[in-house]
Amino acid sequence: MPLVTTDAIVLHTFRYGETSKIARLLTRDHGPQSVIAKGAMNSKSKFGARLQSLSEGVASFYLKPARDLHTLREFDVVIQRSELARDPRRFGASTALAEVVMRFAPAEAHPEIYELVVEVLGRLGAVAADELDSQTLAGLWTMVAALGFEPSMDQCARCGEPIAPGPVRFSVTDGGFLCPGCARGAQGRKLDPEDRTVLELLVAGHPEQVGPLESKHVKAHRRLLVQFVERHVAEGRELPALTIWQGLS
Repeated sequence: MPLVTTDAIVLHTFRYGETSKIARLLTRDHGPQSVIAKGAMNSKSKFGARLQSLSEGVASFYLKPARDLHTLREFDVVIQRSELARDPRRFGASTALAEVVMRFAPAEAHPEIYELVVEVLGRLGAVAADELDSQTLAGLWTMVAALGFEPSMDQCARCGEPIAPGPVRFSVTDGGFLCPGCARGAQGRKLDPEDRTVLELLVAGHPEQVGPLESKHVKAHRRLLVQFVERHVAEGRELPALTIWQGLS
């Protein structure tokens, strides 16, 4: 039962029994891990207020082979991210990202996923309020792609033909753009060239080229992303944090 030390982000916590707390961590060196902080709810606990969702720090825990729950020894906070907790819109966006990572990140270590979470959370905490939606959409889309579920946008999601410039239909069922032939009679959202460009920039992770989005466009883009995640990533299961984020004003 070796003691390991690694950079970690707290994705979620919940109380366990009368005095303890369980935390779901994303670690740089060991992937997602669940740890129990014994006595964390006691007033004199060494953990105190350190184990807050979205905090980033250095975790030391006893890694138990073939076990799903490990014992946390220390968690030294590097970044608390209180700016996310103080703003309902930023907190909702961040917890939606954390939920996707917590539920669907690979079991093994992927430092690039860890770095992407750090980058996106940093942006969500610092971006101007009017650009928060485009930053959130881009962050979620890039995470979906990093997890291996990037929508097909260069080739038809149904037949594989190259997608020509101009208006296009995005089919959630098929997982991306459809060529004109496959789009005939197909369900999906029709995108004019401007809307198509915005979606391509968000999926590619370039929200700075999109800028602030109008409210009606925000709702449409949120709905499209949530439908895509539920269909292709969650396989039909509803994700509560993502659903709450979708309904935020």
